[in-house]
Amino acid sequence: MTASNTPRDESTTRPGGQHLRSAHLDSTAQLMNRITSQLGSQLSLVSRDGTRRSAPPALVLVGHGSRDPRALSTIRALIEKVRELRPSLPVHLGHIELNEPLLPDTLASLGTGDAVLVPLLLSRGYHVKQDIPEAAAAAQARTRVAAPLGPHPLLIETLYARLVEAGWRTRMTEAARRSSGIVLAAAGSRDPEAAVDTRRTAQLLAERLGVPVVPAYASAAAPTVPHAVRALAARGRHRVAIASYFTAPGRFSTECAEAAPWIAAAPLGAHPAMARLVLHRYDQTLATATTTAAPQLASA
Repeated sequence: MTASNTPRDESTTRPGGQHLRSAHLDSTAQLMNRITSQLGSQLSLVSRDGTRRSAPPALVLVGHGSRDPRALSTIRALIEKVRELRPSLPVHLGHIELNEPLLPDTLASLGTGDAVLVPLLLSRGYHVKQDIPEAAAAAQARTRVAAPLGPHPLLIETLYARLVEAGWRTRMTEAARRSSGIVLAAAGSRDPEAAVDTRRTAQLLAERLGVPVVPAYASAAAPTVPHAVRALAARGRHRVAIASYFTAPGRFSTECAEAAPWIAAAPLGAHPAMARLVLHRYDQTLATATTTAAPQLASA
């Protein structure tokens, strides 16, 4: 019997072939999605009469920067979610320190174009009031600076989702509720307005969960996370969860999680609500014509 000259489907004859076929299909789907997104982006700049609309101001996400490689990968994942929601919007990333590209380099690449800088920071503080506005003012680009991400209800949505992922029960008995509490672990700042913003977030989360939420800090402010855990235990709250009020994983979030007597949630990360919040701050800034002056308390 002669061998057939018909080509065989290697994905069905080689071990692991089905996996190779699936991987190929996945990569093809990703490529098609990217092409569709880019095409939609180009078409959105053309009006019905065929004339070209002006491009929207670029969105520049301003990250703090971290030596932990997980932080950069998380921010990049968040950027992809933002691009999926707004394909026609040019999105860039600039860091205050530790990671490239640094913010001044990102702004320099924009030339004299328009840009809105959205800090990936959760409260007011030195970076929001000084570092970012100074970099914006020194750039040739025409810039506006958005308020920090917090406080805002979309952050509460994300914090709640991360707690549920970690094991927080959406329904609990009254006895369990009376013995439960949350420590909202934040980075910390010497700026008193940063503490105001964090306390507001803790208040909103407490209203959502129906249990006490105590803000605590990894550095520069009090109380510390272990102290807050002990304070809740002294009130009979022995089932204490740590809500990680960090945009991405890093040293501070890891140290805070290690202090959890019960469960510790993951940082906010690339949750879909975070992408919506970034775009909300962008749109809010354009609507209110914010200048490069230090932003006021973030509103809902």
